[in-house]
Amino acid sequence: MNQDQNILKPQLSTDPQSLGKVISVRGQVVEVEFAHRKPAIHNLLVLESDPKVKLEVYSSSGTNKFYCLVLSSTDSLFRGANVVNTESQILFPVGKSVLGRVVDIFGDPLDGGGKVDQVNAIPIHREVKLKRNVITKQEVYETGIKVLDLFAPLIKGGKLGLFGGAGVGKTILLTEVLHNIVGRAKESSVSVFAGIGERSREGLELWASLRKSSVMGNSALIYGPMGENPAVRFLAADSAATLAEYFRDEEKKDVLFFIDNVYRFAQAGNELSTLTSNLPSEDGYQATLESEMASFHERLIPTKTGVISTIEAIYVPADDLLDHGVQSIFPYLDSIVVLSRSLYQEGNLPAVDVLATTSNSMHPNLVGDFHYESVIRAKSILKQAESLERIVSLVGETELTAEDQLVYKRAKKIKNFLTQSFFVAEAQRQSQGKFVPLRTAVEELNGIIEGKFDHIPEEKFRFIGSISEIKVE
Repeated sequence: MNQDQNILKPQLSTDPQSLGKVISVRGQVVEVEFAHRKPAIHNLLVLESDPKVKLEVYSSSGTNKFYCLVLSSTDSLFRGANVVNTESQILFPVGKSVLGRVVDIFGDPLDGGGKVDQVNAIPIHREVKLKRNVITKQEVYETGIKVLDLFAPLIKGGKLGLFGGAGVGKTILLTEVLHNIVGRAKESSVSVFAGIGERSREGLELWASLRKSSVMGNSALIYGPMGENPAVRFLAADSAATLAEYFRDEEKKDVLFFIDNVYRFAQAGNELSTLTSNLPSEDGYQATLESEMASFHERLIPTKTGVISTIEAIYVPADDLLDHGVQSIFPYLDSIVVLSRSLYQEGNLPAVDVLATTSNSMHPNLVGDFHYESVIRAKSILKQAESLERIVSLVGETELTAEDQLVYKRAKKIKNFLTQSFFVAEAQRQSQGKFVPLRTAVEELNGIIEGKFDHIPEEKFRFIGSISEIKVE
């Protein structure tokens, strides 16, 4: 065990040189002056008159002055109030005591259960060092979701991003991936879920879904929900990453790391930057956005002791993939899955835009020649059909040439085949969830391309698992 991994909760110092004084309060950011001993960045401060009020040193604001993030209510804070430097970072509890629990950034329970064991707690901020034991061996996870397994395979130790605007199904797709993988994972695997700036209702639904599927015992949920202040939302990512690193390095387990939502992490950092009077970059985001994304994502890497496989949901404001906050996430991902609003409105769920989806893992050496060639041919058919859409909208499908009609019909069958009923949406849709093995999905996609199912009406392909379920009259 590392030296910093057996730290108890910090004790308050009685040394007057550890005292600072509040000189201004700006929402969730407080400026504190230290006349004597200066705190280090990320040191945890507490209000002398009420130790429940916690602050974290964020940055220097001048000689002997520091901006601090308020991690609790600001009601007790006022100019002239004394704060005490604990000379320690925020410590997060790690180990098996956190599994099966829903906690906040301090490891305090949010699920109504008993107190989480805090004896083995470690700092949430860790310097990202060059890893010498990083592994590059690639192995594919099978999610059972046809469109993901076919067009954007999830690599063990890789990162997959789900991009989409509001209300197009990012969270439910992420939750289905979690349900399908964790439910079939080995005992050597654990899952860590970071809820950053999302609704408390969605967290409750996820918790209930995991308990129902009996996988909560191998999962830990860390939340900084939408209603919390930006400092708590921002630090939720670090607390969750700390737990994932611990299971990878100390418990030597494979970790499935789920994040909903990475854009909210960028957004919280922007709010804090504004409150600390930092000049934004030309696009309106904080100047430190790239370094914040780098320091977070570079903690989530595979090593020889264990791997962290990351699945991220990313909100796309105004459906604009060119937004700089969204663009800052792209460099760290192996697979980019784009959800389409038009597909969602048509009822094609999951609403994944196959032509906009890309993956570094779509390579013959990894997925095999048959899978790779089937995907390339499917994308070609979908692209041809897209170019025929305008003609069809003007003169109708019957005016196409016989060859174009065949392409157009097969493209519609591919689109319908990629729809799927989810286990986590059974209560809402009143339909049973489907898990489709990768081999079945590839063979049946290739069958549609080859024309083996030309005799089956296209509407029969919607929300099925395997084509063998279709009953032709």
